[in-house]
Amino acid sequence: MPNATFDSTASIEDEINEKILSVSEDRLQGFIADPFKEIARLTGLPLSVVLERIRAMFCAGTIRRIRLTLLANDLAPGALVAWKVPENILQRAFDFLFQKDPFSGHVVIRSTLPDAAGSLYRLWSTLKVPQGFSLERHCKILKNFIEAEHYKIMPAKGIFTLGVGHIRRKTTPPGTKADTLASMHPVSLKKLTDKQWQVLGVLKKELTLEEIDEGLWEKRARSIGIESHEFFSIAKELEKMGILGRFSTFLEHVKPLYDGKRVTRFNALFHWAVPPGREIEAGSQIGRFEILTHCYWREAGSEFRNVNIMAVAHGKDKELLESHKKAIDDHLELVGIPVSYTNIFWGGRSEIKPSEIFPEAYKQWLQKMGLDSDTILNC
Repeated sequence: MPNATFDSTASIEDEINEKILSVSEDRLQGFIADPFKEIARLTGLPLSVVLERIRAMFCAGTIRRIRLTLLANDLAPGALVAWKVPENILQRAFDFLFQKDPFSGHVVIRSTLPDAAGSLYRLWSTLKVPQGFSLERHCKILKNFIEAEHYKIMPAKGIFTLGVGHIRRKTTPPGTKADTLASMHPVSLKKLTDKQWQVLGVLKKELTLEEIDEGLWEKRARSIGIESHEFFSIAKELEKMGILGRFSTFLEHVKPLYDGKRVTRFNALFHWAVPPGREIEAGSQIGRFEILTHCYWREAGSEFRNVNIMAVAHGKDKELLESHKKAIDDHLELVGIPVSYTNIFWGGRSEIKPSEIFPEAYKQWLQKMGLDSDTILNC
């Protein structure tokens, strides 16, 4: 996109935009009747300014997508998957997961020290498979398509932190943490009614430019022939079930923006191995640290020296991210939680898209890829 097309009203370094993004990235939790009005209220800015600036950033690509996120681990079996792929086909495997598998979400090529546990697992992806289908079977299908040598499936057993707010975190000093422990959201599949799935389908759709306005959900309700009061009631039901995440304006993580600026440069995946039985205690302590955008309990197994707590942090300065990691390590020692192994996997090439979670979409994908859905279902 030519630089001359946009002015500073689309820049992440503009003071008004920083104020908006510090709220709009990850501060709007659950279902909010009019999210843009809420951003205006929390920032103290006029609604007209909020709408103008978000539209400008969206048109410039500063904001890459706007949507209501879901806690999709409660709607579809999900996992972080590490793939061992020959180096000469690594980029091709990345392209397949990002371009041809709608159930793979965040796809990253990662690296670590050569002698670190799991260093040969360079390709990482998040994966959701709709209810009624198998994570293991889907990974076997993908293994054949991308010619992987091996893969490791790491489902989330608990979520301590989830919320990507890059702008508000960029000045966070190492060691900054909440006064209280992070609570763990246990992962458990929820069953929805047909009407709830219908409403969920329009809640999760990405916004178009024309939808950056007041009355977003009323218009979405009309699009599926439901009265606003019923739509809002069902949305609140979904919120109470713990399925809805946050209304968010997503920024590019690493790619240069229209003006050459970057939101972040480094994506760090932190690993810790803590004693079995102390995962919740450790995750509750680690999840307090403000720099973290994600923190999960995942069992990585012997290939990764039995790592069981993982967290993600982003930033422009690699040494500063290492200082954040050290502050967390020092805190774990201070509170008496032993760590038998720890490491950092650094992200390189990266792409993100929402994972598809609807069963019908999975059947359509199987057909498109020349696979038989009945055979897959019975595996």
